[in-house]
Amino acid sequence: MGDKIHCDDPHEFKLLLSCPCGLSPLQMSVVFDEAYDRIPHPDPTLEQSISQIWDKRVQQSSSLYNGTKFRYGGYNFDVGNDPKQQPRVTLHLGLTDYRTFVGSNLSSMWERFLLPSEELHITFHREGTSNDCIQCQHTSSPLGNGAVVETSDRRILVLQRSNKVGEFPGYFVFPGGHPEPQEVGIMSHEGLQELNQCQMINSKVSQEMFDSIVREVVEEVGAPADTLSSPIFIGISRRVLNVRPTAFFFIKCNLKSDEIQQLYSSAQDGFESTQLYAVSMRDLENMASKMPGCHRGGFALYKLMVQGAGAGASDS
Repeated sequence: MGDKIHCDDPHEFKLLLSCPCGLSPLQMSVVFDEAYDRIPHPDPTLEQSISQIWDKRVQQSSSLYNGTKFRYGGYNFDVGNDPKQQPRVTLHLGLTDYRTFVGSNLSSMWERFLLPSEELHITFHREGTSNDCIQCQHTSSPLGNGAVVETSDRRILVLQRSNKVGEFPGYFVFPGGHPEPQEVGIMSHEGLQELNQCQMINSKVSQEMFDSIVREVVEEVGAPADTLSSPIFIGISRRVLNVRPTAFFFIKCNLKSDEIQQLYSSAQDGFESTQLYAVSMRDLENMASKMPGCHRGGFALYKLMVQGAGAGASDS
């Protein structure tokens, strides 16, 4: 795939990072820094369109809320020199908000926010920053999350999105949402520059990556947190359409699929979806054609994990 993106297909994806062995919280760290914030676009007309698009959306729906989100700014992957050493990944996260996401990534003009490929080779690269991140430096690119949840009878949980949601109504998705800055007390970068404060914040944000995906599964599926295993991180996929990044995790649930179906009827965020499916790997393969690209990429990450481990959901 070339550096310049031209795509209207919502199913296309690109894997930004694959960790088939799965990484525990001890193997993941975060650097949260304003260096990974979005850079305003040099075209003032395009930059002003963000506010115009948001204002129009608010007029149409007064319930819209401009919450803060973590912005994806790349990663470092360290396999080390010792073959016995566990691999580690460090995610680079900045800060953005939903308003800027709606006005850049979700804008009909989203491709205009991307840095042209001919400019990539003359752009300064921060350490650990890929061409993908440089190309998307003017987009909001909040980091979403998704969970591939496997039941005790070896089925995978998939939701069908409500027709009333803003993005991809009616599509099949894995449970997920976003890690939330406010959950760890972050509203801005102000006052976080001191070294000991930075280390504490980085640790909290790293933990939020794992805590948030458990919250999403509990709220969207209805399974109690104590029935879920500790998540393992399996990688990051990006929807090619409007360059939307999502971190994916694998979680085991000790309940059977029919038990979860009963709990789903009273899930806190059940209004976001119309149905919960518990499917085999084969069924999931068929459903993937009606998944948004970032979630289809999540399925690809899960398949790589299964192939690497030689185990997973059954094919029957």
